[in-house]
Amino acid sequence: MRTILRQRRCFLLCLLMCFLLVSPLFSQGVINLKLASLVPENTAWGQAINRLAAEWMRISNGQINVIVYHGGTAGTESQVMSMLRSNQIQAGVFTSMGLNQITPEVMAFSYPFLIRNDAEYREVISKLRSDVDAKMQQKGFVTLAWAHAGWIKLFTRTPIITPADLRALKLGTGTDDPSMEQAFKLLNYSVVPSELNDQLPALQSNRIQAVYNSPIFVAGNQLFGIASNMSSINVAPFMGGILVNTRAWRTIESRLSPAVITQLKQICKELEAEIASSISVLENDAVNTMLRHGLKVVDLTPAQTQVWYDDTARYESRLIGGSSPIFNREYYIKIRDILVQYRAARGQ
Repeated sequence: MRTILRQRRCFLLCLLMCFLLVSPLFSQGVINLKLASLVPENTAWGQAINRLAAEWMRISNGQINVIVYHGGTAGTESQVMSMLRSNQIQAGVFTSMGLNQITPEVMAFSYPFLIRNDAEYREVISKLRSDVDAKMQQKGFVTLAWAHAGWIKLFTRTPIITPADLRALKLGTGTDDPSMEQAFKLLNYSVVPSELNDQLPALQSNRIQAVYNSPIFVAGNQLFGIASNMSSINVAPFMGGILVNTRAWRTIESRLSPAVITQLKQICKELEAEIASSISVLENDAVNTMLRHGLKVVDLTPAQTQVWYDDTARYESRLIGGSSPIFNREYYIKIRDILVQYRAARGQ
């Protein structure tokens, strides 16, 4: 009798396994993709991510369900990165600071005064993107999208024309941005570490007299009320990226056809363009709003701008040298060489 029962159990178990293997519901089950973002939902980034989630659901015929955690509700960049590695979440939106935790090469894009305008950024990213994506994949991540989220600018209490003018001021640097803080130290600026949400009272109390950040952030946090002078020079591009861990991506690739995968990637490309366009508009709107409320733009002449570039060049060996360089030497040289050729072709 026991032998018969064991045989029945084995038969039922085999039958169940066969059912699961051939069942469309099992093989085509919903893939829940948790995506964390520090960016509020009511921003260009947030709206673009919501669109990605909706489009991936549509294109996959309901097989991919992207669950978005907006506004830092899943934690800081470091916390999200940790959860991404352990697969507690499967995707995340990161700034260059977060991306730097995976591959240090990314920080070279933020080398001060190296990439100078939108056209140069597009040239550099087009030449190096596939290589950076490959490095990300070696570390266990797939890049869904890169985004240029505007420019880092200098905002000061008094107008600055030269690097010497800025060195005479106390420059507030975000404590969540240690690489840039260290870079400005090596450039001999008077750095005062300060939390981003503490910069307004720090400006009001004169603990700092200058900050560097996105005009969108400066406008939103009313920093321009004190730091009412914005230099026309671009410090560095503000970058971001959307990553998915390879475990989740392999699941997607195993479940969906190559044609559907191609469509998913196309949505990501459209997302990049959408964010870049939206951020550009928001940045211009932010500057125009601040101008109406007292902001003054310090327009540097080409000769004055070149002084900043030449000054920074004097510190190149400090920024990319030593056993622990601030910026990856190999990638800095790659970017520099791309830009030298690009500018030479345009007679710059």
